[in-house]
Amino acid sequence: MIRVLRAGLLSSVQDLGRLGQAAIGLSAAGAMDPNLLRIANWLVGNAAGAAALECTLLGPRLQFDRASLVAWCGADADATLAGAAFPTWRPVPVSAGAVLDIAALRRGARGYLAIAGGIGLAPVLGSRSVDLNAGLGPCAGRALRAGDLLPLASPGRSLRRAPTWSVAPAPWFDAGPLRVLRLLPGSHYPALAANSQAALSGEPFRVATDSNRVGIRLSGPALILREPLELISAAVTHGTLQLPPSGQPILLAAEHPTTGGYPRIAHLIDADRSVLAQCRPGDPVRLQLIAPEQAEQARRRRAEALTRIEDLVQRRLAASAQADEHN
Repeated sequence: MIRVLRAGLLSSVQDLGRLGQAAIGLSAAGAMDPNLLRIANWLVGNAAGAAALECTLLGPRLQFDRASLVAWCGADADATLAGAAFPTWRPVPVSAGAVLDIAALRRGARGYLAIAGGIGLAPVLGSRSVDLNAGLGPCAGRALRAGDLLPLASPGRSLRRAPTWSVAPAPWFDAGPLRVLRLLPGSHYPALAANSQAALSGEPFRVATDSNRVGIRLSGPALILREPLELISAAVTHGTLQLPPSGQPILLAAEHPTTGGYPRIAHLIDADRSVLAQCRPGDPVRLQLIAPEQAEQARRRRAEALTRIEDLVQRRLAASAQADEHN
Protein backbone atom coordinates (compact mmCIF):
# COMPACT_ATOMS: atom_id res chain seq x y z
CA MET A 1 0.00 0.00 0.00
CA ILE A 2 1.15 3.54 -0.77
CA ARG A 3 -0.13 6.46 1.29
CA VAL A 4 -0.47 9.89 -0.34
CA LEU A 5 0.93 12.45 2.11
CA ARG A 6 0.77 15.33 -0.39
CA ALA A 7 -1.01 15.08 -3.70
CA GLY A 8 0.93 17.62 -5.74
CA LEU A 9 -0.59 19.98 -8.27
CA LEU A 10 -2.21 17.39 -10.55
CA SER A 11 -1.27 13.77 -9.94
CA SER A 12 -3.49 11.02 -11.29
CA VAL A 13 -3.51 7.29 -11.93
CA GLN A 14 -3.00 6.53 -15.62
CA ASP A 15 -2.42 3.54 -17.87
CA LEU A 16 -2.48 3.31 -21.68
CA GLY A 17 -6.11 4.35 -21.83
CA ARG A 18 -9.73 3.30 -22.07
CA LEU A 19 -9.80 1.99 -25.62
CA GLY A 20 -12.88 1.18 -27.64
CA GLN A 21 -15.34 3.54 -25.93
CA ALA A 22 -15.52 6.38 -28.46
CA ALA A 23 -18.92 5.17 -29.69
CA ILE A 24 -20.40 6.14 -26.32
CA GLY A 25 -18.58 9.47 -26.29
CA LEU A 26 -15.58 8.54 -24.12
CA SER A 27 -12.04 9.28 -25.23
CA ALA A 28 -9.23 6.89 -24.36
CA ALA A 29 -7.75 9.31 -21.79
CA GLY A 30 -4.67 7.53 -20.39
CA ALA A 31 -1.15 8.87 -20.15
CA MET A 32 -0.41 12.12 -21.96
CA ASP A 33 2.97 10.57 -22.81
CA PRO A 34 2.40 6.83 -23.33
CA ASN A 35 6.05 6.21 -24.23
CA LEU A 36 7.34 7.47 -20.89
CA LEU A 37 4.70 5.39 -19.11
CA ARG A 38 5.93 2.30 -20.97
CA ILE A 39 9.59 2.94 -20.17
CA ALA A 40 8.94 3.64 -16.49
CA ASN A 41 6.94 0.42 -16.23
CA TRP A 42 9.61 -1.64 -17.97
CA LEU A 43 12.22 -0.27 -15.56
CA VAL A 44 10.40 -1.87 -12.61
CA GLY A 45 9.50 -5.11 -14.38
CA ASN A 46 5.85 -4.24 -15.12
CA ALA A 47 3.91 -4.75 -18.33
CA ALA A 48 3.98 -1.64 -20.51
CA GLY A 49 0.39 -0.69 -19.71
CA ALA A 50 0.42 -1.13 -15.93
CA ALA A 51 -1.20 1.72 -14.02
CA ALA A 52 1.25 4.33 -12.72
CA LEU A 53 1.16 7.94 -11.55
CA GLU A 54 1.22 10.86 -13.96
CA CYS A 55 2.46 14.00 -12.19
CA THR A 56 2.16 17.55 -13.52
CA LEU A 57 4.39 20.51 -12.57
CA LEU A 58 4.48 19.60 -8.86
CA GLY A 59 4.63 15.99 -7.74
CA PRO A 60 3.30 14.08 -4.72
CA ARG A 61 4.80 12.99 -1.41
CA LEU A 62 4.28 9.27 -0.90
CA GLN A 63 4.97 6.77 1.88
CA PHE A 64 5.50 3.08 1.13
CA ASP A 65 4.30 0.51 3.65
CA ARG A 66 6.66 -2.18 2.32
CA ALA A 67 9.80 -2.53 0.24
CA SER A 68 9.25 -1.89 -3.45
CA LEU A 69 10.91 -0.85 -6.68
CA VAL A 70 10.07 2.43 -8.40
CA ALA A 71 11.16 4.41 -11.46
CA TRP A 72 10.62 8.00 -12.56
CA CYS A 73 10.76 9.05 -16.21
CA GLY A 74 9.98 12.50 -17.54
CA ALA A 75 10.53 16.08 -16.45
CA ASP A 76 13.49 16.85 -14.21
CA ALA A 77 12.22 16.86 -10.65
CA ASP A 78 13.42 18.15 -7.29
CA ALA A 79 12.95 14.77 -5.63
CA THR A 80 14.22 12.95 -2.55
CA LEU A 81 13.82 9.39 -1.29
CA ALA A 82 14.24 8.94 2.47
CA GLY A 83 15.89 12.35 2.52
CA ALA A 84 18.52 11.57 -0.16
CA ALA A 85 18.56 12.57 -3.82
CA PHE A 86 16.24 10.37 -5.87
CA PRO A 87 17.84 9.13 -9.11
CA THR A 88 15.65 9.06 -12.20
CA TRP A 89 15.35 7.04 -15.42
CA ARG A 90 16.41 3.88 -13.55
CA PRO A 91 14.95 1.30 -11.14
CA VAL A 92 15.30 2.42 -7.51
CA PRO A 93 14.66 0.20 -4.46
CA VAL A 94 12.41 1.69 -1.77
CA SER A 95 12.51 0.49 1.84
CA ALA A 96 9.40 -0.14 3.91
CA GLY A 97 8.30 3.09 5.55
CA ALA A 98 10.37 5.30 3.24
CA VAL A 99 8.98 8.59 1.96
CA LEU A 100 9.40 9.66 -1.66
CA ASP A 101 8.98 13.40 -2.14
CA ILE A 102 8.66 14.66 -5.73
CA ALA A 103 8.55 18.45 -5.57
CA ALA A 104 8.78 20.94 -8.45
CA LEU A 105 9.15 19.63 -11.99
CA ARG A 106 11.58 21.55 -14.17
CA ARG A 107 12.34 21.58 -17.93
CA GLY A 108 9.13 19.79 -18.74
CA ALA A 109 5.56 19.47 -17.53
CA ARG A 110 5.01 15.80 -16.68
CA GLY A 111 6.69 12.76 -15.22
CA TYR A 112 5.63 9.17 -14.61
CA LEU A 113 6.21 7.18 -11.44
CA ALA A 114 5.91 3.44 -11.92
CA ILE A 115 5.81 1.08 -8.94
CA ALA A 116 6.63 -2.61 -9.25
CA GLY A 117 3.35 -4.53 -9.41
CA GLY A 118 1.40 -1.58 -10.78
CA ILE A 119 -1.32 0.40 -9.01
CA GLY A 120 -4.17 -1.98 -8.25
CA LEU A 121 -7.24 0.24 -8.05
CA ALA A 122 -10.35 -1.29 -9.63
CA PRO A 123 -10.54 -0.68 -13.40
CA VAL A 124 -13.51 1.15 -14.91
CA LEU A 125 -14.56 0.13 -18.42
CA GLY A 126 -11.36 -1.86 -18.81
CA SER A 127 -8.90 0.81 -17.70
CA ARG A 128 -7.41 2.22 -14.50
CA SER A 129 -6.92 5.61 -16.14
CA VAL A 130 -8.56 8.58 -14.46
CA ASP A 131 -10.41 10.76 -16.96
CA LEU A 132 -10.44 14.05 -15.06
CA ASN A 133 -12.67 15.84 -17.55
CA ALA A 134 -15.33 13.11 -17.54
CA GLY A 135 -14.94 12.34 -13.82
CA LEU A 136 -14.50 8.67 -14.72
CA GLY A 137 -12.21 5.99 -13.39
CA PRO A 138 -10.72 5.02 -10.03
CA CYS A 139 -10.40 7.61 -7.24
CA ALA A 140 -13.94 8.67 -8.22
CA GLY A 141 -12.52 10.08 -11.45
CA ARG A 142 -10.42 12.75 -9.71
CA ALA A 143 -6.80 13.63 -9.11
CA LEU A 144 -5.02 12.32 -6.03
CA ARG A 145 -5.73 13.86 -2.63
CA ALA A 146 -3.76 13.72 0.59
CA GLY A 147 -4.85 10.64 2.53
CA ASP A 148 -5.53 8.46 -0.53
CA LEU A 149 -4.30 4.88 -0.30
CA LEU A 150 -3.00 3.19 -3.44
CA PRO A 151 -2.87 -0.61 -3.42
CA LEU A 152 -0.61 -2.57 -5.74
CA ALA A 153 -2.01 -5.02 -8.28
CA SER A 154 0.71 -7.58 -7.42
CA PRO A 155 3.78 -7.77 -5.16
CA GLY A 156 6.02 -7.01 -8.12
CA ARG A 157 9.78 -7.20 -8.40
CA SER A 158 12.13 -5.89 -5.71
CA LEU A 159 15.88 -5.32 -5.45
CA ARG A 160 18.07 -4.78 -2.40
CA ARG A 161 20.72 -2.87 -4.32
CA ALA A 162 20.16 0.00 -6.72
CA PRO A 163 21.41 -0.79 -10.26
CA THR A 164 24.08 1.52 -11.63
CA TRP A 165 22.63 1.62 -15.15
CA SER A 166 19.89 3.92 -16.43
CA VAL A 167 18.01 4.85 -19.60
CA ALA A 168 19.26 7.96 -21.40
CA PRO A 169 16.46 10.57 -21.47
CA ALA A 170 17.15 11.51 -25.10
CA PRO A 171 15.29 10.97 -27.40
CA TRP A 172 12.35 10.32 -25.07
CA PHE A 173 12.39 13.68 -23.33
CA ASP A 174 12.74 17.01 -25.16
CA ALA A 175 14.39 19.46 -22.77
CA GLY A 176 15.09 22.15 -25.36
CA PRO A 177 13.88 25.74 -24.88
CA LEU A 178 11.78 25.61 -28.08
CA ARG A 179 9.46 22.69 -28.68
CA VAL A 180 8.89 21.68 -32.31
CA LEU A 181 5.62 19.88 -33.04
CA ARG A 182 5.39 18.17 -36.42
CA LEU A 183 2.00 18.16 -38.11
CA LEU A 184 0.21 16.67 -41.08
CA PRO A 185 -2.16 19.02 -42.94
CA GLY A 186 -5.76 18.41 -41.90
CA SER A 187 -8.89 18.18 -44.03
CA HIS A 188 -9.55 21.91 -43.60
CA TYR A 189 -5.99 23.13 -44.08
CA PRO A 190 -6.77 24.29 -47.66
CA ALA A 191 -9.55 26.48 -46.21
CA LEU A 192 -7.00 28.60 -44.32
CA ALA A 193 -6.19 31.98 -45.81
CA ALA A 194 -2.79 32.04 -47.49
CA ASN A 195 -1.21 34.28 -44.84
CA SER A 196 -2.59 31.98 -42.11
CA GLN A 197 -1.12 28.93 -43.82
CA ALA A 198 2.23 30.72 -43.78
CA ALA A 199 1.80 31.79 -40.14
CA LEU A 200 0.87 28.28 -39.00
CA SER A 201 4.28 26.88 -39.81
CA GLY A 202 6.31 30.10 -39.89
CA GLU A 203 5.36 32.05 -36.77
CA PRO A 204 6.02 31.08 -33.12
CA PHE A 205 3.21 30.21 -30.73
CA ARG A 206 3.13 29.89 -26.95
CA VAL A 207 1.33 27.41 -24.73
CA ALA A 208 -1.60 29.18 -23.06
CA THR A 209 -2.15 29.02 -19.32
CA ASP A 210 -5.61 27.41 -19.69
CA SER A 211 -4.17 24.29 -21.34
CA ASN A 212 -4.97 20.93 -19.74
CA ARG A 213 -5.35 17.22 -20.47
CA VAL A 214 -8.28 17.98 -22.80
CA GLY A 215 -6.29 20.28 -25.06
CA ILE A 216 -3.15 22.37 -25.35
CA ARG A 217 -4.23 25.89 -26.33
CA LEU A 218 -1.77 27.86 -28.43
CA SER A 219 -1.42 31.64 -28.35
CA GLY A 220 0.04 33.39 -31.37
CA PRO A 221 -0.97 34.91 -34.69
CA ALA A 222 -4.71 34.73 -35.26
CA LEU A 223 -5.45 32.20 -38.00
CA ILE A 224 -8.38 32.89 -40.32
CA LEU A 225 -10.26 31.01 -43.02
CA ARG A 226 -10.61 32.12 -46.63
CA GLU A 227 -14.37 32.12 -46.06
CA PRO A 228 -16.73 30.81 -43.34
CA LEU A 229 -17.36 27.06 -43.29
CA GLU A 230 -20.61 25.32 -42.39
CA LEU A 231 -19.52 22.16 -40.59
CA ILE A 232 -21.19 19.33 -38.76
CA SER A 233 -19.46 17.57 -35.88
CA ALA A 234 -16.99 14.91 -36.94
CA ALA A 235 -14.59 12.55 -35.23
CA VAL A 236 -11.49 14.03 -33.58
CA THR A 237 -8.68 12.40 -31.65
CA HIS A 238 -5.51 12.99 -29.66
CA GLY A 239 -3.42 15.39 -31.75
CA THR A 240 -6.18 16.98 -33.86
CA LEU A 241 -5.45 20.71 -34.32
CA GLN A 242 -8.76 22.57 -34.23
CA LEU A 243 -9.35 26.20 -35.13
CA PRO A 244 -12.07 27.88 -33.01
CA PRO A 245 -13.54 31.29 -33.91
CA SER A 246 -10.88 33.06 -31.79
CA GLY A 247 -8.26 32.08 -34.39
CA GLN A 248 -6.07 30.55 -31.65
CA PRO A 249 -5.60 26.83 -32.41
CA ILE A 250 -6.11 24.00 -29.92
CA LEU A 251 -4.16 20.73 -30.02
CA LEU A 252 -6.45 18.07 -28.56
CA ALA A 253 -4.84 15.92 -25.89
CA ALA A 254 -5.55 12.70 -23.98
CA GLU A 255 -9.01 13.64 -22.68
CA HIS A 256 -10.22 15.12 -25.96
CA PRO A 257 -13.90 15.03 -26.94
CA THR A 258 -14.68 12.31 -29.46
CA THR A 259 -16.33 14.71 -31.92
CA GLY A 260 -15.91 18.39 -32.73
CA GLY A 261 -17.34 21.00 -35.07
CA TYR A 262 -14.35 23.33 -35.42
CA PRO A 263 -12.22 23.18 -38.59
CA ARG A 264 -9.55 20.49 -38.37
CA ILE A 265 -6.57 22.24 -39.89
CA ALA A 266 -3.79 19.78 -38.98
CA HIS A 267 -2.91 16.72 -36.93
CA LEU A 268 0.07 16.09 -34.66
CA ILE A 269 2.14 13.10 -35.70
CA ASP A 270 2.08 10.21 -33.24
CA ALA A 271 5.85 10.36 -32.71
CA ASP A 272 5.55 13.87 -31.21
CA ARG A 273 3.00 13.14 -28.49
CA SER A 274 5.89 13.09 -26.03
CA VAL A 275 6.83 16.64 -27.04
CA LEU A 276 3.24 17.82 -26.59
CA ALA A 277 3.00 16.19 -23.15
CA GLN A 278 5.98 18.19 -21.88
CA CYS A 279 4.66 21.61 -22.94
CA ARG A 280 4.39 23.96 -19.96
CA PRO A 281 2.27 27.12 -19.86
CA GLY A 282 4.28 29.88 -21.54
CA ASP A 283 6.58 27.54 -23.46
CA PRO A 284 7.41 28.66 -27.02
CA VAL A 285 6.22 26.21 -29.67
CA ARG A 286 6.92 26.01 -33.37
CA LEU A 287 4.63 24.03 -35.66
CA GLN A 288 6.15 22.25 -38.65
CA LEU A 289 4.14 20.72 -41.48
CA ILE A 290 5.61 17.51 -42.88
CA ALA A 291 4.65 14.91 -45.48
CA PRO A 292 2.87 11.63 -44.60
CA GLU A 293 6.01 9.70 -45.60
CA GLN A 294 8.06 11.62 -43.04
CA ALA A 295 5.45 10.97 -40.36
CA GLU A 296 5.52 7.25 -41.09
CA GLN A 297 9.32 7.20 -40.94
CA ALA A 298 9.22 8.96 -37.56
CA ARG A 299 6.63 6.47 -36.29
CA ARG A 300 8.73 3.51 -37.37
CA ARG A 301 11.90 4.91 -35.83
CA ARG A 302 10.11 5.51 -32.54
CA ALA A 303 8.56 2.02 -32.54
CA GLU A 304 11.92 0.40 -33.27
CA ALA A 305 13.60 2.44 -30.53
CA LEU A 306 10.93 1.38 -28.03
CA THR A 307 11.47 -2.27 -28.93
CA ARG A 308 15.21 -1.89 -28.36
CA ILE A 309 14.66 -0.13 -25.04
CA GLU A 310 12.26 -2.81 -23.83
CA ASP A 311 14.68 -5.61 -24.72
CA LEU A 312 17.69 -3.85 -23.18
CA VAL A 313 15.87 -2.96 -19.94
CA GLN A 314 14.54 -6.48 -19.51
CA ARG A 315 18.02 -7.96 -19.91
CA ARG A 316 19.62 -5.39 -17.58
CA LEU A 317 16.90 -5.84 -14.97
CA ALA A 318 17.28 -9.63 -15.07
CA ALA A 319 21.05 -9.30 -14.65
CA SER A 320 20.57 -6.89 -11.72
CA ALA A 321 18.16 -9.30 -10.03
CA GLN A 322 20.61 -12.16 -10.49
CA ALA A 323 23.48 -10.13 -9.03
CA ASP A 324 21.23 -9.08 -6.15
CA GLU A 325 20.54 -12.73 -5.30
CA HIS A 326 24.26 -13.57 -5.24
CA ASN A 327 25.15 -10.71 -2.85
